[in-house]
Amino acid sequence: MPSLSLKVIQLAQLHEGLGASFGEFAGWSVPMIYTSTVEEHMAVRTSVGIFDISHMGRLRLTGDDAEELLDVVFTKKVSATKQGFMSGPTLALTELARVIDDEMWYRVSDSEWLAVPNAAVTERMKAHLLQAASSRGLKVKLEDLTSTYVMLAIQGPRSVEVMEGMGLKEAGSLKPLQFINDVQLGDAKAFLVSRSGWTGEDGFEVWAEPGQAERIYRRALELGAKPVGIAARDTLRIEMGFVLGGNEYGEDPLRFPCALSLRYGMGAIDWGKSGFIGETALRACRREGVRWVRVGLEMKKSSARFIPRGGYRLKVDDVDVGWVTSGTFSPVLQRGVGQAYIDVRYALLGESVAVVDERGRSGEAKVEDFPLIKRK
Repeated sequence: MPSLSLKVIQLAQLHEGLGASFGEFAGWSVPMIYTSTVEEHMAVRTSVGIFDISHMGRLRLTGDDAEELLDVVFTKKVSATKQGFMSGPTLALTELARVIDDEMWYRVSDSEWLAVPNAAVTERMKAHLLQAASSRGLKVKLEDLTSTYVMLAIQGPRSVEVMEGMGLKEAGSLKPLQFINDVQLGDAKAFLVSRSGWTGEDGFEVWAEPGQAERIYRRALELGAKPVGIAARDTLRIEMGFVLGGNEYGEDPLRFPCALSLRYGMGAIDWGKSGFIGETALRACRREGVRWVRVGLEMKKSSARFIPRGGYRLKVDDVDVGWVTSGTFSPVLQRGVGQAYIDVRYALLGESVAVVDERGRSGEAKVEDFPLIKRK
């Protein structure tokens, strides 16, 4: 049963009925596990699962200056996004080039955009966008649609089959990051369907009003989708090397290195653009070079059951060379995996490091690049 002190997602009763155990994430009570994290994780990797990710924010930005504002706030030239597509990942920075959030923006039209900020920073991003607009005299309107729409993610190799089974015949022809509005899915209507996700698998994300979303969710179950909780969402993203605010990035310059150290990739930073918040510090970081870089960790066979948790230290012989940001047991690799920041002098792919917990217990890991699981 969700805690009364936390924000509650709209379909909480549905998840209770499905036997979900709830936990706290970013001030929300969310379904963490239905059966087991491993079972749910493997359903997404091998078949199809459905997540309720309504704890994340939903924003609408409108106005003649919307494009200009997005190019001021984010490191990618968001205004170059084609209509009907998402921008791809980009970063909102502080003036010290630390990351406030990583987001993708949906271009509905020249003057209308949608976005899904991470749950922990929805209010922060709203304030950041409005402050940036106000300080530059940009005319925009920002609406919070988080309570208006439920957000579902249908993910896995069979996701196209499920969406087609709901009546979305063009599901297989949608391109990655393409979206469509006002979609009929059987007897339910979705505000938006995009070919996107955060699992490393093919998939779709759906925005719909609560009553419509419940119909969509139940129909997905009938078509074979397995309910998947937030715990498996975390294990899936760690296998792929996807970052999470508060773990791999954040605003505190004493805890997190410059955004460049993330090695975010995917075109998140466009060095050809100028005038964005944090640019001066980010370019300085690029010129000077970084001390820390984000890498993957895969525990060796002899230490397969050792889980590299956030905060554990990395050592080479007796030298402290970095720290773990997040880790888990990989159901695909059948061993502990993680993400870490390591001193660039020791960031040698394939080399060994010791992962040491707070009690001095340790396991041997290989330094790896992302993703940690290799796709065929």
